[in-house]
Amino acid sequence: MRLDKFLSESTPFSRKEIKSLAGKGKISVNGTIIRKSDVQVTENDTIEVNGEKISYRKFIYLMMNKPAGYLSATWDAKDPVVVDLLPDEYKHYEPFPAGRLDKDTEGLLLLTNDGQFDHAVTSPRKNVFKRYFARLDHPAEQEDIKAFQSGMDLGDFIAKPARLEITENPCEVFVEVAEGKFHQVKRMCEKTGKNVIYLKRISIGDLQLDPELPSGKVRELTAEEIAAFMK
Repeated sequence: MRLDKFLSESTPFSRKEIKSLAGKGKISVNGTIIRKSDVQVTENDTIEVNGEKISYRKFIYLMMNKPAGYLSATWDAKDPVVVDLLPDEYKHYEPFPAGRLDKDTEGLLLLTNDGQFDHAVTSPRKNVFKRYFARLDHPAEQEDIKAFQSGMDLGDFIAKPARLEITENPCEVFVEVAEGKFHQVKRMCEKTGKNVIYLKRISIGDLQLDPELPSGKVRELTAEEIAAFMK
């Protein structure tokens, strides 16, 4: 591929900036200064900008511990969005949320610029369960477990069978759903006569929210974590 394409996809530099850097002798390929940004390179070439080696990468995969108050979107005219929380080193990849969390919901959110990965995470056909911790305004009851398992009719759609786990404190539960319909967990709880007063997603499939990841921060997924979704 062209050098400017390689660098524009792998660094925050625009093609105009790359052309300028090349003209100033700031870019080298395999140890040779390159003054034109349209030369052909491969992923196996050693490419440096300002003395820093650049590795080619087209896609990015991030885990975020989403705080409340942010929309799962790339832009909104009124409210802050989750991409506002990203470090500058990731923004030029233009990642977007793979799935969504409500504005007031916290926890595990994945971001990527790989459409195939997004499909693997969000497609209902994949049957990927998402696990949530919820705090309710009234105690959950054993009969609620059966209601979740039965495939609840929410009016505009019938939810797939879901899982409800009641903790020692019956006002605190875990919910697992294989869909991501709008306000689904809250609506299912409301159907049983309880309101959700706090909600946090803690896992997607086998991927757990990293307990060391502070609220509002991101980390890159490991190769193993990515592969688990792409199988």
